Amino acid sequence: MVKLVTLWFAAINIIGYMVMSEDKDKARNRRDRVPEKTLFLLAAIGGALGVLTAMYRRRHKTRHLSFVIGIPLLLLLNVLIYSYFLQ
Repeated sequence: MVKLVTLWFAAINIIGYMVMSEDKDKARNRRDRVPEKTLFLLAAIGGALGVLTAMYRRRHKTRHLSFVIGIPLLLLLNVLIYSYFLQ
């Protein structure tokens, strides 16, 4: 179980980082964007660390209060859930 949770943690956070980075690139090039709902979903299912890291490294969505507050709260929820499964 621990290996599965660790693999999930790594994979979903890499995906979250990549999708958030892709959205930043799309925003710069004025192309179709990734819906905010998708970014929040990735964070909610365990990828909050990846989304938060991309948010500040790429300076994307840092002016949106829903992201500035919501993603760290989802990260806290992720920590609680991961710690439960890794006991």
